Parts: sequence; structure tokens; C-alpha cells
Amino acid sequence: MTTGRTTPDSAQIGPARNAAPLLALKDVRMRFGAIEALRGVSFSVGAGEVVALLGDNGAGKSTLVKIISGGLQPTAGAVLFEGAERHFSSPAEAKAAGIETVYQDLSLCTNVDVVANFFMGREITRKVLGIPILCEKEMQAETAAALEAGGTRIPSLRTNVEHLSGGQRQAIELNRFVHWGGKLVLLDEPFAALGVEQTRRGLEMVDRVRQRGIGVILITHVMAQAFAVADRIVVMRQGVVAGDVRTADTSPDEVVHMITGEIETVGQRT
Repeated sequence: MTTGRTTPDSAQIGPARNAAPLLALKDVRMRFGAIEALRGVSFSVGAGEVVALLGDNGAGKSTLVKIISGGLQPTAGAVLFEGAERHFSSPAEAKAAGIETVYQDLSLCTNVDVVANFFMGREITRKVLGIPILCEKEMQAETAAALEAGGTRIPSLRTNVEHLSGGQRQAIELNRFVHWGGKLVLLDEPFAALGVEQTRRGLEMVDRVRQRGIGVILITHVMAQAFAVADRIVVMRQGVVAGDVRTADTSPDEVVHMITGEIETVGQRT
């Protein structure tokens, strides 16, 4: 029985078979004193590919996310992004390169409206008598176009974010990332606080992001989310990759066995 996505053209969505990976981790290790949190992690993510990263608490997922996003420097190993080895010294440096992390508690300012959040730090201004004035209409039009391209509908872009649903807030952050040239997004338990319908729309948004050639790493504890949208599933256990398989070639039961250690390592490390 096929367990992967049922999208009719799913075979065309992922990256080309022989394309160089967008992100490649090579034998990444992380030690905190006597504790070795990562013990040689290797896997890759292609442009336009969704990789679900699964594993129990303490498996090393959060540490790995911090290394990819510039929050931590690995003890050993290499992080290659767009074919070049990178040493991000901060999340801001990784973000400037096109890597964004979206957490459950989003980085939006809830007391300002959608447009202000979309252009935060990138405001369009013009000078009147030497005084910079915000180009509100231009920013609103650009925000509306970006959200429409991403399939997101928000009744009023002048609504403060605090009055929007969790799903709408998430869509704003993802669309903002895409609009400003993002290349790889790390989604860390993004749907944990959402209801069933909002989660469904969030997964649809992930699929739209993928179709625009952006790489996605989805960290989740919910097996159904991984099987709904991921091209590949990477399982971590005790600081190593315990499985790296195409979603269509595995099953929830097999993934559970990888997580718990009931079967040997599955798939090839890259």
C-alpha cells in the first residue's frame, strides 16, 4: 500500500534526481562537555524538497536545527549550503543567506497590522522635506500580491496580528519568507497549537512553498503530518540518523520502529 502523498503530480514536485543538494550535512557532531548530542549526522535537502525530521525528545533534532540556522557551531563536521561549506556565526547570518526558522511561537509583532509585519525592517519610504515617510499604499499592495500568490486570504491587511488565527499568522510568516528570497525553511513543530482545519491549510502552504523551489525541513511529532507532505523522512535517534527513506517507500509502523530502535538503520546517509 502506498503511504506517501496522493498529489497526482507528486513525482514532479521534488528535486531533480541528480541535482546538487541545497543543504548537505556531513558527519556533523556536537558535544556539550561530556555529552555528545550529535554523533555524526549526515543527510541532505534538495531545492523544492520537503524532508520531515522525526525522533523522540532528546534525539538531537533541536540541536541540529540550531546548527543549521546559525545558533550553534558544530564541534565537528561540515554544513554545506548551495554547494559551499558555511560557518554561520548567528541566526541573522543564516537568515541573510536564505535560511529561516519558523517556530510554534512565531516571530510576528502582534500589536501591529499585517503590512507592518510583512515589511518589518524593510519598510518602503520616501522623503518629504527631508523627513522619511512610509509608503503605506505601495507596501499594502505588495503584501496583498504576495499573500495572494501564496494562496492566503486575510480579510483586512490592516488588522492587527493579535486578532488573526494561528493558521493565518503562520501563513503570513511563510509568505514573508518566500517573498524576501528565502531558500530553505526549518519548520519546528509549526502546527502544534493549531486545530485540524488550520493544520490542513498549513500543510497546503508547505506544499505551495515546495512548488516554488524552496527546501523545507519539517520537525514534527505527528506522523500523519510527515506522511501528508514530506518527500523523505529522516529519523534521528540518540544523536544519529536512524533512517533516511522516501516517504512512498516506508510506512508509519516502520518509522515508529526506527524511532524506538526496534529495527536497524534504514536508508543511505548522504
